Amino acid sequence: MGKVKIKKSDVWIDMTPMSDVMTLLLTFFMLTSTFVKSEPVKVNTPGSVSEIKVPENGVLTILVSPEKDAAGKPTGEGQVFMSIDNADNLKNTLGSMTSAFNITLSPKQEETFAGESTFGVPMKELAAYLALPSQARQKALPTKGIPLDSIDGGMSEFQQWVNAARTVNEDIKIALKADAATPYKTVKKVMNELQDMDESHYYMITQLKKEDE
Repeated sequence: MGKVKIKKSDVWIDMTPMSDVMTLLLTFFMLTSTFVKSEPVKVNTPGSVSEIKVPENGVLTILVSPEKDAAGKPTGEGQVFMSIDNADNLKNTLGSMTSAFNITLSPKQEETFAGESTFGVPMKELAAYLALPSQARQKALPTKGIPLDSIDGGMSEFQQWVNAARTVNEDIKIALKADAATPYKTVKKVMNELQDMDESHYYMITQLKKEDE
């Protein structure tokens, strides 16, 4: 008896709807995602029950590192770094600072500075720092920091950076971000610098936690 042959039929599935859904999801995540800027040091912010949100635009962020280096050894004090989210404000702030310190940067060095997510090098070392290759800058930056010592009894470099940013954009918001393990005296020093400039309104960046924690 011969075998019965079953006719096979091709199954065709229309993948167009699935492709449309995937495209919509990809577009959604691209438009709503917020990219985290790389920072020269790792900072674990303290917890807080406050739900006040830091503005997403027009912010000068002040980063205070822990009082330890990358190897975990004490450095004596936390370094201070800054970032400005608006590219035009950052460029104009840099121009104001280089003019004040009589420093000349090449167009390439200015472009390099604008491409950095965080800055924090003494002005006297800025030109040499920006001339370094990318990997060398990433390695050197965590060991630097913006000086908090006053210059000839006047404003410190830190205060001059804040003042320059405020001059460029009088509506700029200031946010302070410090590590949970950073001693209070270090953070207090930065706060005193701001207070001396009559900058008493600024945000403290923390991790949100529940009240019962």
